[in-house]
Amino acid sequence: MGATTGRTVAELVAARWGDHRPGLWFEGGVLTRHEVAAGAAVRAALLADLLPAGAEPHIGVLLDNTPEYPMWLSAAALAGAAVAGINPTRRGPELARDILHTECRVLVTERAHLPLLRGVDLPGVRLLVTDTADYADLLAPYAGARPDTSRAAPHDRLLLYFTSGSTGAPKAALCSQGRLAAAGRSLAGQFSLGPDDVHYVCMPLFHGNAVIADWAPALVTGAAVALRRRFSASRFLPDVRRYGATYFTYVGRAIQYVLATEPHPEDCDNPLRLGFGTEAGAVDAAAFERRFGVRLVEGYGSSEGGAAVQWSPGTPAGAVGRATPGLVVLDPETGRECPPARFDAAGRLLNGDEAIGELVNQGPSPFEGYWRNPAAEAERRRDGWYWTGDLFCRDAEGYLHFAGRTDDRLRVDGENLAAAMIENILARYEGAAAVCVYAVPDPVTGDQVMATVAGGFDPLSFAEFLLAQPDLGTKMAPRFVRVTDRMPVTATNKIHRAALRREGFRCADPVWWRPPGKATYRLLTGEDLEHAEGPLAPTRGPSPVRRQGLEPRTR
Repeated sequence: MGATTGRTVAELVAARWGDHRPGLWFEGGVLTRHEVAAGAAVRAALLADLLPAGAEPHIGVLLDNTPEYPMWLSAAALAGAAVAGINPTRRGPELARDILHTECRVLVTERAHLPLLRGVDLPGVRLLVTDTADYADLLAPYAGARPDTSRAAPHDRLLLYFTSGSTGAPKAALCSQGRLAAAGRSLAGQFSLGPDDVHYVCMPLFHGNAVIADWAPALVTGAAVALRRRFSASRFLPDVRRYGATYFTYVGRAIQYVLATEPHPEDCDNPLRLGFGTEAGAVDAAAFERRFGVRLVEGYGSSEGGAAVQWSPGTPAGAVGRATPGLVVLDPETGRECPPARFDAAGRLLNGDEAIGELVNQGPSPFEGYWRNPAAEAERRRDGWYWTGDLFCRDAEGYLHFAGRTDDRLRVDGENLAAAMIENILARYEGAAAVCVYAVPDPVTGDQVMATVAGGFDPLSFAEFLLAQPDLGTKMAPRFVRVTDRMPVTATNKIHRAALRREGFRCADPVWWRPPGKATYRLLTGEDLEHAEGPLAPTRGPSPVRRQGLEPRTR
């Protein structure tokens, strides 16, 4: 049994009925594709009885990547319901807000997450705890259920997945059965995925990446899935070999963490043929391919599905892919298209001030909106177009280069800079395991460049490294460098940029700075803060340095 052309996820689930090949591996156990479809049918039948009449058919899923997660995704599709993936890093009122905002009537969780729910008021929400005897008893009467696709339609809402913003509460983006099935078919075709592949799902299933880019293509092709409860860099390669994984997805710093594990001469001996994701960066992608013999394809897709850029053969280094019809880079203030980006022979962007703008989709957009958030929806759909909130520039050949989020733009000495482009350069520094670049206020006007570096750092070698980079513009060198043992990340392994920006150079980690007119770095002291911030600097809360009466700690 191979790929199916089902228009709904429910049809894709039902198509695996009677397929007795191994379909879902997890921690030493395995379920056949038929058993997964049967489990989904059982849960769909239960759900039909649990959901109150007239209520929104929404269920919250607060689980690690266990077999229950894909079975509840499949069950919701069969039942014509929708799943809100609940982020386990949320706490207290924030956690309650996510569950109640999406109007979940049922919350599926496991004993490991019950402490998160203590003291959380969830009126009208039925709790199902999957690893208990009560849960098994609840499922038992439905053991004979078979997949029924009659309640599902392509336009039915299936996912409410929260997008992580730098400010405000997360927004619940909507995804229908038809869009998820179409996304799965598109990726399966793009990467020639088939029923003999094994998809390694190590990113959290409450996030769109794992569901849309990993689970959905497997469902379309009838491929097997191997689940990792939570991402583990040290278990990545052993899992790949154990399950015979051929495809995986990643986001954020996951690739850096894998590369930080102890290398072995036989690392290339593995069945993987492709990894697909975002934010690995050109340096780490090349290092991953050298070490593991596996090509990483960096793609771009807005979390909400409103725009996508695909890599294709011939895409130049540093570019994401060629702009398809309708994708343009606009100046968000004037609404005019930005002129093409010009690069010198060293790859330095020569006209970033005018070439960098917001990526906008002026063509048909699959964006389906946010749940109960008309203001955010209107912001995305300005002028009838889809505004991604991401910065890009477009070269003369039509290739798009990612430059960061709109709030990652820096204004230094009257020149616009993009954090992502500076990060790509700093990532070459030999001691850096991870790099993040962001703006801190300039005491006179605009911004100063600050970088956080995880890993080894030597101020002299770093200054020499900067001087040797031909594509580092004159305004790009960081004024401040925060050195940390481990980069703060979100639950999806993305760098917690907002937290770093909020703390600035008043933080507990050692900070090195380059005083104006100097080419070398020195340790920032409490006395230096007066010069760094200036007399007109805004009040940003007490400094850890001043509060403790100590200089920043050193290693």
